[in-house]
Amino acid sequence: MTAFHTTRRVEFVDTDAAGIIHFTAFYRYMEQAEHEFLRSLGLSVMHQRADGATVGWPRVFAECSFKAPAYFEDVLDVRIEVERRGARSLTMRYEFHRGEKLIAEGRMKTVCCVLRPGEPMQAMDIPPEYDELRVESRELRVESRELRVERTSS
Repeated sequence: MTAFHTTRRVEFVDTDAAGIIHFTAFYRYMEQAEHEFLRSLGLSVMHQRADGATVGWPRVFAECSFKAPAYFEDVLDVRIEVERRGARSLTMRYEFHRGEKLIAEGRMKTVCCVLRPGEPMQAMDIPPEYDELRVESRELRVESRELRVERTSS
């Protein structure tokens, strides 16, 4: 189930000399899509609190698996869902498609942190304003097949 959907056009700057997307572009696309997703919920990856502290979401893990090449001028559909929500962290899952073709899939884990001036960053529980970021339930569909056993006489 998709929590958010957006698109990205492969720009020339994102490609190699052959016009094929460079692998690093997918990481930028994931981050851009994450920011767009949060903005669609009225949220941000950085939130200034009244006490002067900033709530932020530094990345602690990122991976991307490449299934097929994408090319200059391709428009990629980016699908995002919250795969896991912990007390202090979120793991987001990303899929990149060109039409029906899966191009790449990735994951990023971020940790909710508070940054206070002059102090080290500190992990914190996810604040209530981020409650909309939930794991979507995945519908599992199992098809039953009739199994017929014929008895033969010997």
